Amino acid sequence: MIDLDDTDRALIRALAEDATLSAGALGRQLGLSQPAAWRRIKRLEEAGVFRGRRLELDTAALGLGVTVFLGVKLATKGRASLGDFERAVQAIPEVQTVEHVLGMYDYRLRVVARDIPDFERVLRRRIMALPGVGSLDANVLLSEERRPGPL
Repeated sequence: MIDLDDTDRALIRALAEDATLSAGALGRQLGLSQPAAWRRIKRLEEAGVFRGRRLELDTAALGLGVTVFLGVKLATKGRASLGDFERAVQAIPEVQTVEHVLGMYDYRLRVVARDIPDFERVLRRRIMALPGVGSLDANVLLSEERRPGPL
């Protein structure tokens, strides 16, 4: 655990909003010199606060008009079956997130597809063929009001 001050928190918020900001731009925004901003960024990276920088894509603009959340319950539970499922599901490009959860299901997947027939193809040919899949529950995303943002 790293000790964060107000400047660190402001730097994290600024980078969470726009990860392309340079150390110079961050320094100007936060009242720091470019080298001081760079040192803080480096310290936060080395402490593991940043897990990477990602480009946010518009799925609709890419022709991916359907998002489905799948609850997956495994038929058998054990370290080997969890590992087999996790390795296999990561190879499916339409699966955007894999969340191991506690509750009614073992995993929650976020799956994108061009349309419902395309989703059905992904479901039948790829997801239902994954090792250990017992039962599935699908929820189609109708709208998304809030996208993940800064903590």
